[in-house]
Amino acid sequence: MAETVLLEQKEGVITLTLNRPEAYNSLDVPMLKSLLEALSKAAQMEENILILKGSGKGFSAGGDIKSMLSSFDTPFESIMEIIGQVVTALYEMPKLTISAIHGAAAGLGLSVALACDYVIAEKNAKVAMNFIGIGLVPDGGGHFFMQQRLGEKKARTTIWEGKTLAADEAYSIGMIDEITDDLAGAVQAKVTEWTAKPVQAMIATKLIYVSSQIEQLKKTLELETMYQGKMRKTADHQEGIRAFLEKRNPNFQGK
Repeated sequence: MAETVLLEQKEGVITLTLNRPEAYNSLDVPMLKSLLEALSKAAQMEENILILKGSGKGFSAGGDIKSMLSSFDTPFESIMEIIGQVVTALYEMPKLTISAIHGAAAGLGLSVALACDYVIAEKNAKVAMNFIGIGLVPDGGGHFFMQQRLGEKKARTTIWEGKTLAADEAYSIGMIDEITDDLAGAVQAKVTEWTAKPVQAMIATKLIYVSSQIEQLKKTLELETMYQGKMRKTADHQEGIRAFLEKRNPNFQGK
C-alpha cells in the first residue's frame, strides 16, 4: 500500500507530498495521522524551508466525507483533534513554509494550505472554502486563516458564499500570495530568494508573530469543534450530505 504522505529532504528543503491521488488527496483519518507524523519529523530536521504539495491532479479535495461518514472507529471529537494538531503543527513549524497548489484546494485542504507562510497557485487552480455547501462551518482553523488573510468581514462573506474561486480571483482578494504558469519554477524561485537571505532571522520573526496568535488559533479550533458538532446534527447538514452523494443541488430549510 502506497504511503499517503511522502517526505523528502533535498538541497536544504523538506518537501511533504499529499499522496492519495486516486482520491484527489482527500484527507481521511489515516492520512491525517500520517501528515501529523511527517510534520513532527520535519520540525526536527535541520532544513529551514518546507514545501507542502499534492500528487496527481490536485492539491487536496478536502476532508474525505465518504470515509468519515462510514467510519465508526474514530469519534468525531477525535477527528477534530487530529485536524487541529495537523494545522497547529504546520502553523508553528520552525521553518519557512510554502504550499504549492495545483488543480484544486477545497475545504479542509484549503485550510491546510493557508496554514503555510506563503501560498503559490497555478493560474488554472481553483480554491474553495465550501463547507457551507453541506451545512457545515470551516474547520482546520479555516476561520482563523481566512481572517488573517482577508480580514473578518471579507472572510465571513467568502465563507458564507462558499464559492469556488479561480486562482486570479483568490489572488486579487489576498487569499493566496502568488499565481504562476510554472508552479515548480515559482516554488524554486521563492526558495532561492529565501535562501539568499538570513533565514534564521526570518524564522524568528515568524515565531514571534506565531507566539502572539497561537492561543487564538487554538481557541478557533475549539469553537470550530463545538459548532461543527452542532451543525452535524442539523437537517440542513443531512440534506447537504444527501445532495453531495446524489450529485444534486441541496434544498436547505434553515433547520
